[in-house]
Amino acid sequence: MALENQTVVSEFILVGFSDLSPQTQRFLFALLLLLYILTVMGNLLVFTVLTVDPVLHTPMYFFLRNLSFVEICFTTVTIPKALVDLLVEDRRISFLRCAMQMYIYFIFGSEECVLLGIMAYDRYIAICNPLRYSTIMSNKRCVFMAVGSWIMSAILQSGQITFVISLSFCSSNVIHHFFCDGLPLLRLACNDIYLNNIIRFSANVVFLVLPFLVIFCSYIYILLTVLKMNSKEGRSKAFSTCSSHLAVVTLFYGTLMIAYLQPNNGSVDARCFAVFYCLVNPMLNPMIYSLRNKDVKGALRRRIWRK
Repeated sequence: MALENQTVVSEFILVGFSDLSPQTQRFLFALLLLLYILTVMGNLLVFTVLTVDPVLHTPMYFFLRNLSFVEICFTTVTIPKALVDLLVEDRRISFLRCAMQMYIYFIFGSEECVLLGIMAYDRYIAICNPLRYSTIMSNKRCVFMAVGSWIMSAILQSGQITFVISLSFCSSNVIHHFFCDGLPLLRLACNDIYLNNIIRFSANVVFLVLPFLVIFCSYIYILLTVLKMNSKEGRSKAFSTCSSHLAVVTLFYGTLMIAYLQPNNGSVDARCFAVFYCLVNPMLNPMIYSLRNKDVKGALRRRIWRK
């Protein structure tokens, strides 16, 4: 009887923000479109400046350039589909497209977590072990860490997505979110999702908890090193190089943890938090790094002056 009540799901329906009034949906469309354009333009500007300016070809800005690229892709995976769904009544998405969106979203989300951890480690070496900085953070090692993080994200997340798409789904194909996320999709499964929860928990440990521990430990050592400095100017310079990264980490991890640790992940509040870590945070990151970083501002001025 249980098997008879199951249907083969070939597509899903993304509820998104369809519970809002038409006027509110139009306003939300205009707002999200503006934020998306600002996000792509801001990160593309930072990526271009860090690429063409030879002064900024250092390990810290190498990873910042990677972060800008990840932000563009991370936002583009989810927001364009959400914008279309705000204008049309047909909010269907095929099973294959849903799986692909979830997989790519997992990869770029995982990569951003790992990059933030690597950037914290970079600041730890620069401040706590400056004499060996060029040796430890060599160009070859930076490329190895970047490529390795991409490969690790792609392989490990492929395991998680494989277990998700192998599930059987019951008659309901309605996803209470504006994109295909793991937990809302698991709630539609007819199978026992115990193994899926274990894999999801393991992925969260690898890509959320471990990078966070690296960030936390790095800044503990940085703080202890800075407090031992006799020069007030040295302390100020050390804190200034870390403040932008700390602001980005706080925004990203704060909204992500609130969204994924609350029990009612499919609620409107969860969707609001998803807008923050999918769109608002990537939009703010270029502003934080460009407005608070003298090197980036100097590079922007040099580019504008040459033009």
